[in-house]
Amino acid sequence: MIKAIGRCLNADQSIWQLVGINCRMKALSLPRFTMATLPANIKDLLADLMAHYRSRVDYLAVRLEAAEGADILLRGNKIETLTEGISIGGQVRACHKGGWGFASFNQLSTLRDRIEEAIVAAQLVGDEETLLAPILPVHDRCVLPLTGTDPRQISLAQKKQLCQHYGEILRSVSPQIATTSVRYGDSAQHIILLTSEGTVLEQSWVDMEMRFAATARDGETVQTGRETTGSRKAYEDLLGLDAQVQSAAQRAVDSLKLPSVRGNTYTVVIDPILTGLFVHESFGHLSEADMSYENPDLMEVMSLGRQFGPSDLQIFDGAAPVGHRGSYFYDDEGTPASTTQLIQDGVLVGRLHSRETAGKLGETATGNARCLNYHYPPIVRMTNTWIERGKTPVANLFDGIREGVYARNWLGGMTNGEMFTFTAGEAWMIRNGEIAEPVRDVTLSGNAFKTLGDIEAIGDDFFWDESGGCGKGGQSGLPVGCGGPSLRIRDVVVGGEALDDE
Repeated sequence: MIKAIGRCLNADQSIWQLVGINCRMKALSLPRFTMATLPANIKDLLADLMAHYRSRVDYLAVRLEAAEGADILLRGNKIETLTEGISIGGQVRACHKGGWGFASFNQLSTLRDRIEEAIVAAQLVGDEETLLAPILPVHDRCVLPLTGTDPRQISLAQKKQLCQHYGEILRSVSPQIATTSVRYGDSAQHIILLTSEGTVLEQSWVDMEMRFAATARDGETVQTGRETTGSRKAYEDLLGLDAQVQSAAQRAVDSLKLPSVRGNTYTVVIDPILTGLFVHESFGHLSEADMSYENPDLMEVMSLGRQFGPSDLQIFDGAAPVGHRGSYFYDDEGTPASTTQLIQDGVLVGRLHSRETAGKLGETATGNARCLNYHYPPIVRMTNTWIERGKTPVANLFDGIREGVYARNWLGGMTNGEMFTFTAGEAWMIRNGEIAEPVRDVTLSGNAFKTLGDIEAIGDDFFWDESGGCGKGGQSGLPVGCGGPSLRIRDVVVGGEALDDE
């Protein structure tokens, strides 16, 4: 989405010439172009094209996008990436007899050709019935409000200094810190969406993210500490993170001296950050209807009405809650944002939809069709996914556990269908209901459905994690939010040293 300054002029020069704007760029001093620089009658031009072509297909949508942002990567004390740029382009989606055609472009002068290409492609592959869940056409203009400073008001030099400041903190913790990295990214997107059904929609938002990592080494022993943060509210949310950054490096150093956990099956207590990761990765993706509507086996497993967890388990996803990184007003098909309950009282009651998946399953579109940028078509994606807080005081989650594991934060993880493996950022043994000695190399593995059923207690705390960047279908880094309370789960497979190691 964001192109380096050196390439930006060549890629988009014809667009600026088309609209009569003289585009000149200087390093670290980039003009602030947005969609507002397009002709005042751009919507009328698009409406004329829509009127001309709509009769040739069942559905037609044109999405224009203007984006600008910065990307910085600091490894050690060396700047590896330092770019600021703009990207302007669009996409065309056409559907005919259930077949889809897609084309993207970064020269507005080629739009008519791209519409023709998308229509021809749809007509070539379509041989069934177009089933799109109905939505009301909308005419709206929405700006996701900032509560503080827009990152576009901050110079690239200042952002670079911020990264260097955090990098110095990571390196200063200990001589045992071998490598460090600091990643900064911000983007501002402004889109216009027109459809053959009459939707005319404008939306704009700003997103920011920072990631920190420190790796400590003692001989052959290597340990890593990580922290991430993100915001759609204010640049100030990325400032004053010294303690959080230092903590990442300190955890890496402290872990060098810790014993590895003994591999076994334990009752585990996880903190809200791990809960958010769990509900997103191991259950949320399974709730995305495009994962299951053409997979009979998964559809059988994810059948509505099936009991998956205890009676006090409530799971939601939705872009309607205000102030989170997965929040917006409309998805990329013009469906209004909503909140979807996925599990109610332990029972599966909902799933996440685009208009196509909802139409094919005879359900309601949920506003979960999202694309990373104009290069990609919208697909079913999570927004903000969370487990509702419970009633058990957090201290009571440990009661009666003779030997277990308390895990906090995360280093990484992977999922494969309903199976998951996550690595905790830090962990302690639980002995006789009390938090005991710290341990390292804690991985938590299991089956998502079985793990939901093995939840023994849900804490009365709650935390929103705004650091998520979700990947799916080649579209990586889509901003999402996730959250939840602490959980107590029985029979979790915890990896570490083998039981017979001495």
